[in-house]
Amino acid sequence: MAVTTRMLGRSGIEVSALGMGCWAIAGPWAEGSQPLGWGAVDDDESVRAVRRALELGVTLFDTADTYGAGHGERVLGRALAGHRDDAVIATKWGYTFDEATRQATGEDASPAYLRRAVIASLRRLGTDRIDLYQLHLADLPVHRAEALFAACEDLVAEGLIRAYGWSTDRADRAAALGPAAPGAAAVQHALSVLRDAPEVLAVCDKYDLASIDQGPLGMGLLTGKYTAASTLPRDDVRGLTPGWLEWFRGGRPAPEWLRRVGAVRAALTADGRTLAQGALGWIWARSGRAIPIPGCRTVAQVEENAAALHRGPLPAEQFIEVERQLAALRTAALRDADRPHWPRPTHPQTHP
Repeated sequence: MAVTTRMLGRSGIEVSALGMGCWAIAGPWAEGSQPLGWGAVDDDESVRAVRRALELGVTLFDTADTYGAGHGERVLGRALAGHRDDAVIATKWGYTFDEATRQATGEDASPAYLRRAVIASLRRLGTDRIDLYQLHLADLPVHRAEALFAACEDLVAEGLIRAYGWSTDRADRAAALGPAAPGAAAVQHALSVLRDAPEVLAVCDKYDLASIDQGPLGMGLLTGKYTAASTLPRDDVRGLTPGWLEWFRGGRPAPEWLRRVGAVRAALTADGRTLAQGALGWIWARSGRAIPIPGCRTVAQVEENAAALHRGPLPAEQFIEVERQLAALRTAALRDADRPHWPRPTHPQTHP
C-alpha cells in the first residue's frame, strides 16, 4: 500500500513520508585535511534533483548550515526559488565554519550564536522562515540544550522558525523534546534495516515526535552498488574515513557491513523492489512516525527513491521475514565494539 505523507510530530506540518537528505549535494568542505563532504558535485544537477523530487511528491528537504560550509543551504535555496511554498525545509545549527575557506572551525552552543545562525541560514536559503530547525550537537548536556530550546520558542513566536528538534542518537537527549519543549516536532537520528533504534523510537511515540531517519541506506551500502573491491575517492568523507565513520574503512566498504547487506538482500527485494526501496519500505513498516531522508546527488537517485513511496511499507509477512533473518545480525551490530558511531562521533568534535 502506498504511503505518501506523514505528520511532522505535533507541529501540524504535513510532509512527504520520504525526505531528501542534502548533505551530499553540499560539495566539499573539511576539518583540516579531513574531508567532510562527498566530493565534488555539479550544482546544476543538484538543483535538477531537488526539483525532480518536488515533482515526484517529495516535500521535505533536510540540510545543515555546516554542510559545504554554507554552500549546501545556498544550493537548496536556489533549487527551491519559486517553489518555496511547496517545500518543507529542515536545517541544523551548532557547528561553526568559515565559508571562505570551507573549513569546519568548531561548535557554539550559546543562545547568542543560535540567533546569529538562524539569521544566516535564512539568508543563504533565501526564505523568511525555516520549517524545522534542529540542534546539531548530538551529545550536548540536556540543561544546555534546554536553554537553546527556550530560545527556539522565541524564534517560533517571531515567525523565524515553525518548529524545532534535535539531531541525536541518544534517547536521554531526545527526551528533552518532551512537554517542556512545546514547539518541538522531531528527533533526527540514525535508523536503517541494519541498525534499529528502539529507544529513540519509544521517545518519539511517548512525546508525539517525528522520527527523521538519517543513514537509511547505510551511506550507500543499501543501494547494492558497492562491493568489497569498491574504492571511494579521497575527497569523499567515505574515502578518507574519519574515526567516527565505520560503515567504510580505508575508503572501502567495511566487510562486516557488506555481509549484513548480503544477508538481507533477498528478503528486502522479494516483492520486486530494488534493495534501496526495500530498505526504505522496512523503515515505514517499522514505525508510523518514521520519515527516511536518503541522500541524493542525481535525478536518477531521486527517481529510484521516490518510487518507493508508491510501494509503501513492507507487507507484514515480508517485514516479519526480514526481522527473522536480522535477529542475530542486529544483536551483533548493537555491540559497542561493532557499532558505527556515525552520526554521533566521539572524534572529531565537528561532524556532519
